[in-house]
Amino acid sequence: MREIVLDTETTGFDPESGDRVVEIGAVELFNHVPTGKTYHQYINPQRAMPQEAFEVHGLGDDFLRDKPVFAAIVDDFLEFVQDSKLIIHNASFDMKFLNAELRWVDRAPLPNDQAVDTLEIARRRFPGSPASLDALCRRFGIDNSSRTLHGALLDSEILAEVYLELIGGKQPDFALTTPGGRSQKSNSDATWRPGPRPEPLPARLTNDEKAAHAEFLKKLGDKALWSA
Repeated sequence: MREIVLDTETTGFDPESGDRVVEIGAVELFNHVPTGKTYHQYINPQRAMPQEAFEVHGLGDDFLRDKPVFAAIVDDFLEFVQDSKLIIHNASFDMKFLNAELRWVDRAPLPNDQAVDTLEIARRRFPGSPASLDALCRRFGIDNSSRTLHGALLDSEILAEVYLELIGGKQPDFALTTPGGRSQKSNSDATWRPGPRPEPLPARLTNDEKAAHAEFLKKLGDKALWSA
């Protein structure tokens, strides 16, 4: 099962009032295990950065001026995420921005049910408790000391650790899930059988031990159980 843990940074809170995406970071999981594949892109928002947003992520006009616009990176972005589940903290925020950017370049929106909201998961598991990313890091003992400013890729990497804890700890299915999403072995799957090893395990008995065992069997006679 392929999942993409994703985060964005923006110029503000509302794309319909002119706010834009300025950074996308994403981490690939397969069977709940990070594969090492990531996606990271800074984006020129084609507008000035408000001071309030700059204080959150530190991405200013001078830094973003030579970065590509969203239309130039949309194909690479869509190729990376594909139709995989998108693991996002406060998913409604990121999805509305991504779908606004996709709409502005005449692309189909990402289905809302493609997103899994870790904020909602945290609130269900720990009702009444703080559910911010920093609060969840403290709860699960995850090191977020490098998170002095918000950054999409760093936050995605941290969120990947938080997500695995929220769903039951690292590698909750012990990697027994096939790419098609079906468990390789379950009590309800009567057709499952272990496959042969690609290469037989080497024998652990020495030739002298084999010879000694054969001599022992001879002493037991032809009616010995091991001779049947």
